[in-house]
Formats: sequence, C-alpha cells, structure tokens
Amino acid sequence: MNASPPAVDEHPAPTPRRELVGRISLSGDRTLGLTAAARARIAAVVFWGNLVCQIGIIVSGGVVRLTSSGLGCSTWPNCEPGQFTPELTMEAGIHPFIEFGNRTLTGVLGVFAVALLLVSLLWLRHKGRSLLWLSLVPLAGTAVQAIVGMVVVYADLHPGVVSPHFLISPILVAVSTVLLFRLYDGDAAGRRSLVPGAMHWMSGALAVIGFAILVLGTLVTGTGPHSGDDVHPERLPFDARTISWLHADSVMLFCGLLVGLLIALHLIGAARQTRRAAWSLVVVTALQAVIGYTQYFTGLPEVLVGLHMLGAGLLAAGVAWVAVSLYTWQDTETVAGAADPATGTDRPTPPAPIGKASR
Repeated sequence: MNASPPAVDEHPAPTPRRELVGRISLSGDRTLGLTAAARARIAAVVFWGNLVCQIGIIVSGGVVRLTSSGLGCSTWPNCEPGQFTPELTMEAGIHPFIEFGNRTLTGVLGVFAVALLLVSLLWLRHKGRSLLWLSLVPLAGTAVQAIVGMVVVYADLHPGVVSPHFLISPILVAVSTVLLFRLYDGDAAGRRSLVPGAMHWMSGALAVIGFAILVLGTLVTGTGPHSGDDVHPERLPFDARTISWLHADSVMLFCGLLVGLLIALHLIGAARQTRRAAWSLVVVTALQAVIGYTQYFTGLPEVLVGLHMLGAGLLAAGVAWVAVSLYTWQDTETVAGAADPATGTDRPTPPAPIGKASR
C-alpha cells in the first residue's frame, strides 16, 4: 500500500508584519493603538534616554563625591531614619539634597530600563532573542547598582566598595550603546562581520585595556583627596603617583592600539559607520588624555575630575560603538556605507521608506 503524500497546509501562518520608520524597524503587532511613527519616536526616546541616564548617573555620582555629599543621607533607602526625603538644616546644608538627587536619578534610570524592556518585547521581538536578552541588562544592572549603593552607605564610603559601584556603570553604558546601535540597524537573523577577524581581536583588546584603564582610574581616585565625605576620609593604601603612572601607561597602550585599528579600517575601506565610530573614539580618548594630565598637574580640581568622569562614560560608549559597528544585522544588499571593492568608494545608501509596512 502506497503511503499518502504529506498534507500541504493551504493556509500557512502569515509572516509577522513589520513597519519601517526612518531606520527603525518595528513589529506591526501589539501597536496599542499607536501609529508606526509614534512608536518609533517612543522607541528612540527610550533607548536614547536610557543611554543618557546611564552616563548621567556616572556624572551625578561624581558630583556626590566631589562635593563631599557621600553621606548626606545617613541611611538607605530613606535619607534619614523614618524620613524618605532630605530636610534642609544648617549642619548638613545641601549635601543631603545632592545625595538624594543621585538616588532620584537612579529611579529615573529604572523607569527608562523598564520602558526599554517593554518596547523591546512589544515592538522589537523580530530583531532576535539576543536583543531581548540584552534589553534585560540595564534593568538588572540598575537593581544591582541600587543594592551596591546601599552597601556603600553602610560601609561609610569605603573606597573598596565605591570603586565597584562606579565600575558597574561603564558596563551598563556599553550595553546601552549596543542596544541603541541595534535599534537602528537591520533585522537579519544573525549578525554578519564587516571586517576581517583580526580586527575583532583588536577591538576586544581595546575593550579589555579600556576596562583596565577604568579600574586603574578608580584606584587613582581611591588614593586621591576626594573621599566623598569629610568625616570618613579613608583611602586605599597605594602610592598615588605609582597608580597614576600605571593609569597613564595603560592609556598610552590603548591609544597605540586604537591608532592601529583606525589605520587598518581605512586600509580595507571599512564601512563608513565603523570609521566614524573609530574617529569618535579617537576624539574622546584625546580629550580624556588632556583632561587627565591637566588634572594631575593642577592638583585634581573638582571641575576637571568631574569632566574626567563624564569622559569615562563616553569612553565606554565609544569602545562599545566601535566593537558593535564591526558587525551588521542588515541584509547583504542593504549594508549602508560599505566600500565597493571594485572602486574603493562608498556604495550609496538605499533610501529608507517612511512608515512603510511590509509582510
């Protein structure tokens, strides 16, 4: 007896509808009654807001330290026992408000992290599971930061605890940068490399050395004069000059590797977005070096130290931008700005349809 042919589904499941607004691709499902343009604006605000707040929390934490407001609130999560918000007193001055402002920004960051996860789940699922898992990191990291912040308060601002509290933030900045890149990049099932594998190794080395720079920077801060509180001036038991030299040497190594990567990218005619990312990192690194050396030779003035902390956040974003721009999630024929190997010139970027839905 002959086997019957397999049944053919005459009504296959429809491909999920997608809508393209500018460079942002959105799912056409779960629209919540919003137009594609409105959802694209919400997604852009949420992803950009998350990144800005992740960098902002580094700056606000620096303000807390540099104004000696680290224990302006003596407990956590309340500012004072039985009192959630600070009160203006002659003894404490504005220190409680500075410390509480930093905690408030953490709450704002938590709101953006939740919104980012919701936007990803509702409208960006078609970009793959990797994006969904990555969108969990800002929320989880913000929760960890809040817990570590509590430990910092109860440890009386011991620099051994304050340093990890800072180092979590550049990691979250890097992840947020990758998420923002993915928002504007394509929807292919997997990523595709735009450069030879050796350049990914160079980018990875940049990330490792960059993180080492940040770690050494926290050690420099932990041995320096800005303890974060006048009552608890405990510092790390290192020689400040030696740690500063190690920090500067790691920066020189980073600069050499970055210049080598930049030259290689131009020699192979890398994508325009990759070269732009590398040049942006060069600018941030140069500014950081100028600020770092200036603050060292001028006695660590608070304003320059604060700018250096802002630069640390921008450096983390720049390293992540370079690393992720070596890949694309676009289809082969729609890679924007990739060099044509026949002519060495940039291919024209196809115009992006506005509000166009596809199946």
